[in-house]
Amino acid sequence: MATVRSKTGLNLLTRSFLRRISGFSYSSTRTLETLAFEELRSSPDKPYTSTAFILHGLLGSGRNWRSFSRNLASYLSNSSSSSSEWRMVLVDMRNHGKSADIEGLHPPHNLFNAAKDLANLVKSHCWAWPDVVIGHSMGGKVALQFAQSCYRGDYGESVALPKQLWVLDSVPGEVGLEKSDGEVEKVLKTLQSLPSLIPSRKWLVNHMIELGFSKSLSEWIGINLKKSGDQETWAFNLEGAIQMFKSYRETSYWSLLEHPPKGMEIDIVIAEKSDRWEPDTILRLESLDNQKENGSAGKVAVYVLPNSGHWVHVDNPKGLLQIVAPKIASLQA
Repeated sequence: MATVRSKTGLNLLTRSFLRRISGFSYSSTRTLETLAFEELRSSPDKPYTSTAFILHGLLGSGRNWRSFSRNLASYLSNSSSSSSEWRMVLVDMRNHGKSADIEGLHPPHNLFNAAKDLANLVKSHCWAWPDVVIGHSMGGKVALQFAQSCYRGDYGESVALPKQLWVLDSVPGEVGLEKSDGEVEKVLKTLQSLPSLIPSRKWLVNHMIELGFSKSLSEWIGINLKKSGDQETWAFNLEGAIQMFKSYRETSYWSLLEHPPKGMEIDIVIAEKSDRWEPDTILRLESLDNQKENGSAGKVAVYVLPNSGHWVHVDNPKGLLQIVAPKIASLQA
């Protein structure tokens, strides 16, 4: 059975450096503020040998991916083709979830710094670099930025590239207003117009529905509230999240996809019923998928998730698992 352990970046993480002088051990400690995360493993009694980072989307948090991550961990634990013991790290990105209250995650709130937060998380715990990074929506682009920065050496010489990068229903190029239906912008503008303290979750859901938003979207917004006395407040830093969304729209990773680093596979999952995709973008990705491997570069693979809109882990989690899990299981520790 999978177990979940929660770690919050609000607790200052410590990193000790031991020095041996005249037969005595001394430890000097420095404090670091890093992202909040949850750790999930199917076999907590066994040492893990491989790690996957799971990155949520805009206004979400790591807990949104608990169910899928449990199923993925269980599949990998029981897979005859995998010799690894896998650990899932469900990250709350800056301005989201429990990381929203961390003061040390300074602006600018963009994809570059969101990816750098992941590197700082690895370094602060003295972890091995993740073997796999899975990102949904905005998290998909943070995953791409993380891979790009690893490849460029932004995080130092000791960095190891992810072997697989999963980009789930996230357009890799710039997303102009003319290519958007405006729903996300409308949601963000609506949230900005609301008071910082919300009377109740029920009030918020009803208010959003009255403004013309769907019940499912309104209820999803409602789960992002947390208690503040007798009222509720946002579980995210709205202004910081808006800045991240701006960076998401303005940043392109086509160059990375056209020249993937050797040893890395970038897997793009397109939701069949998603409204995020333009035909020319899909054709461009398919042309990259069809390129022959030459051994000197990585690979791009494209998958279509049937019967799913943008919320892939909710609309068709079983289908998503069938795409992702066997490929991860094929990796060797």
